[in-house]
Amino acid sequence: MKEGIHPAYYQAKVVCNCGNEFVVGSTKKEIHVEVCSKCHPFYTGQQKAASARGRIDAFNRKYGLNK
Repeated sequence: MKEGIHPAYYQAKVVCNCGNEFVVGSTKKEIHVEVCSKCHPFYTGQQKAASARGRIDAFNRKYGLNK
């Protein structure tokens, strides 16, 4: 690698709005994020899953299909 052309690499502290903190490698010393794996709905299981059955029933009602 050439000397003097690469940015400095740090062990950065990441701080989430939920209060969670963890360390990653980065060219910045500190990173602030709004959502992390501790509070994101996909990872916590709090997401609202769309009901496939409800969508199928709505389609059948709309087009008058009966099984």
